[in-house]
Amino acid sequence: MGGNGTVVGVKRVEAGMPSEEWDDSMPLPGDIVKGVAPADDDDEEEEESPIFASAKTRSEISSVLGRLGRRSDSVWVKVQRGNNLLDLRARVVPYRGRKLYRCFTVMAARDDRHVAVLGDLTLEQCTELQEMSRTVVSMDGSGFVRKKSVSYDWKKKVGTYLPHSHSTLVSSILFMPFPSERNFEATTTRSMAWFSSAVSSGTPLVFVNIQTEQIQKAASSDGGNCQSSWKEMSWLKQQGPKHASTVELLQAIRLWFLPGIVEVPLVLAPEEGERRFGMDIKRTEEGFICISSVFKGSAADRAGLRNLCGDASKTGHLVIISRLQGKGVLPSEASSDGRIVCCDHTSIKERLAAAIEETEEVRLHIMRWPDQRPSSTIVGPPAILLPPAEIDGSTLGHKLGPKSSHLTM
Repeated sequence: MGGNGTVVGVKRVEAGMPSEEWDDSMPLPGDIVKGVAPADDDDEEEEESPIFASAKTRSEISSVLGRLGRRSDSVWVKVQRGNNLLDLRARVVPYRGRKLYRCFTVMAARDDRHVAVLGDLTLEQCTELQEMSRTVVSMDGSGFVRKKSVSYDWKKKVGTYLPHSHSTLVSSILFMPFPSERNFEATTTRSMAWFSSAVSSGTPLVFVNIQTEQIQKAASSDGGNCQSSWKEMSWLKQQGPKHASTVELLQAIRLWFLPGIVEVPLVLAPEEGERRFGMDIKRTEEGFICISSVFKGSAADRAGLRNLCGDASKTGHLVIISRLQGKGVLPSEASSDGRIVCCDHTSIKERLAAAIEETEEVRLHIMRWPDQRPSSTIVGPPAILLPPAEIDGSTLGHKLGPKSSHLTM
């Protein structure tokens, strides 16, 4: 017990780590510090029980930590939490509070953001802080629940449950606001118009979510404009007046979607003497890469694309490529001037030409459409948008925009 009925306790955690990420292996607000002991930097478990040095005040514990820190950054901290005594692994760090002189405290062994601020507290204060900590780390009435960790075979799961090792399944497109758009509702309207148009034209998208995203637009001192991340802007501010800029915050809209109900992997394997894969590729108005036709007997036909195109025409869908050689080819952004940033035809042509030249296989992922055929073309909410029941010349003209280029590969 310290002077005037106080104990050394953890008063708070220094700002920098969200409380949602705390766990009971860290020094938590309300912990009563009973003592500290040196620990080996490399060993998680000590062969012998450490000898703890106790202290009655915050300044005394700071002095002990300063001495231990000269030997090793790692220490054991014995704390009283409720009715339990716990030995916590921690590290010694210097801490400068409101006063000018430097003192020492501890931070979590595995997270540099979790720095404990020590203080001379009453038992009542410690009890109140411990109740708060219980709520944060999901304690029950009997004490802190130690969170168990289990091993997980990430490599196996990714290889088994994703269509490609680099696939995230879910995709997104960022809509930058027009200069005339002063609220995010207008940008949201445009994003949903793009989505509705894509689905109605036969692109098998599945709506996932929509969110606002803050973008920084900087007007630099030389008169230019650029879009920067928070980290880039912070760096510019540190460089001084010559990098000075006026920052404008823009509210962009990110629309998340699934590329069909599943991505179907296909392999195009050319035979000796074949000079093309045998398919026509076009780009839709919304920026998707579409296979419009497949030649009989070609590598594309042998891979099953001709049957897919036939089935798609019956259900009013398009055969959309989501990935080429594992790399995404879906549109990624609608810029502030209204243009859609999408995959370049030339890069696809060059990649396919190089593969056919070397008689190499090419891996495609095709967006799989729902099996049901829609009964009407009524436009409804995004979750139930379906492509038109019939395809005619006018519909095809909408799907494959008049300005889009055409490739036969």
